[in-house]
Amino acid sequence: MNAQIGESSACATALMCGVKANFETVGLDTRGTLENCYSSFASRVSSLIDWAQESGKSTGIVTNTRITHATPAALYGHSPSRYWEDDSKVPPPSRKSCKDLARQLIENDPGRNINVLMGGGRRHWLPKVANDPEMTKEEGRRLDGRNLIDDWVRDKKKRGLKAEYVWNKGQLDQINPNQVDYLLGLFAYSHMDFEVDRDPGPTGDPSLADMTRSALSILQKNPKGFFLFVESGRIDHAHHYNNAYRALDETLALETALLAALALVNPTETLLVLTADHSHVFTFGGQATPRGHPILGLDNKVSDVDGQPYTTILYTNGPGYSNPRSVPMNVTTPMESKNQVFTSAVPPVPRQWATHSGEDVPVYALGPLATTLFAGTFDQSYIPHAIAYSACLGEHRLRCQGLDNYVTADDLRGTGSFKRVSS
Repeated sequence: MNAQIGESSACATALMCGVKANFETVGLDTRGTLENCYSSFASRVSSLIDWAQESGKSTGIVTNTRITHATPAALYGHSPSRYWEDDSKVPPPSRKSCKDLARQLIENDPGRNINVLMGGGRRHWLPKVANDPEMTKEEGRRLDGRNLIDDWVRDKKKRGLKAEYVWNKGQLDQINPNQVDYLLGLFAYSHMDFEVDRDPGPTGDPSLADMTRSALSILQKNPKGFFLFVESGRIDHAHHYNNAYRALDETLALETALLAALALVNPTETLLVLTADHSHVFTFGGQATPRGHPILGLDNKVSDVDGQPYTTILYTNGPGYSNPRSVPMNVTTPMESKNQVFTSAVPPVPRQWATHSGEDVPVYALGPLATTLFAGTFDQSYIPHAIAYSACLGEHRLRCQGLDNYVTADDLRGTGSFKRVSS
C-alpha cells in the first residue's frame, strides 16, 4: 500500500489474505506498520489456510526457501517485520509482546494445525547452543534457549497426532503417508540449495517435486479436501543475483512440481492456481535474433552505437554492472558456467542485489470455475477471494452446503444475478 513496487511479504499478504499491506509487514492490514510491535495487535488478518482449516480441510506449505521466509509466513504469521523469523531478530523491547514467526508457526493457529510443513530454515528453530545436524559448525539463532523442532514434535505427541520430523531426502523417502498425518521437513540450515546445486542423494535435499508429491500423499487422505501452497522461491533469489541460468532452471523445477501435482489430482474437482508475487528487472530482447539461438548467449548482432556485443537477457539494475560491459560465451553447453552474472543495463545501475519490478504478472488457473474467476486483469488481493469462492472457503463457506444459495462468478465481480439451485 505504501510502496510503488511490491516486495514479497506485502505481496504475499495480498495473495494469501486478500488485503493490501505495507512494505515488509506480513499478515497485517494497512494499520500494521514496519517494526511497530503494537501495531500488529489490531491489524492481523486471516489467510487461505485459516479458511481451509475452518472448513475441515487439511493444509500444507511446501517451499525451497526458509519456511519462516516472507512468502510462506503470510499463511500463518502476523508480524510488523518479515525479518522477525526468530527471537534474535525481534528488538528486545518487543520480545515480551510479539512472537517471532517460528514461534507463531508452532504455537498459534493456524500454524500449529498445518498438516505438512516442508522447506528450509532450521537456524530459526534451533537455540544458539545447538549445532545444525547438516552444517555441523553452524549454530541455531534462537536466544530463548528453545528447540522449536522438539517443541513441534512434543505438541503433536501430546495431542495424540501421528507426526514425523525429517531433515534429508532419505528420511522423507521412508515416510509412509498412511501412517503420518503431520509432517515437518526442514532440509537446510537456511534456504534449500538451488536445483542445479542440489545433492539428490539420500543425505541431500528433496526436489520441489519430491516435496509436492509427499505433501499430496498426506493431504489427499482427508475426504473434506485440502489446501496446499507450493513455492519455488529461489527463482526470486537468482534474479536478485542477476543469475539468469539459475532463475530459469528454478522455473523448470516449478514446472516439474506442477506436473507432479497434475498427475495426482483431478482437475475437475481441484483448483490449481499458478502465479507470482511480483516481477523482476529481467528483460529479453534482440534484433532479428533467429529461433533456436542460445537463450543465455549473445544476440547475433552487435550494438549499432558502440559496436559491442550484448546478451539477449539483461537486467536493468543489480550486480552485473561493468564498463565496458561483460558478456558470457555465445554458446549453451553442459559446461557453460552456471554462475554467470548477466549484465545490468547500460548505463549500469550498480546494486548489490537487483530490485523487483512493477509490471503485471500472469495468473494461470485450471479447475472448477478457473476460466470464469481468473479471466482478465485484476488486483492481486482478489486472488484468494476467488480461490475461496471456488472452494467454498471463508465468507463463501455456505455456498456448497445442502440446498445451495449461491452467487455466480459474475456476482463476485458485481454484475450477475442471484440464483437458487437444488443440490
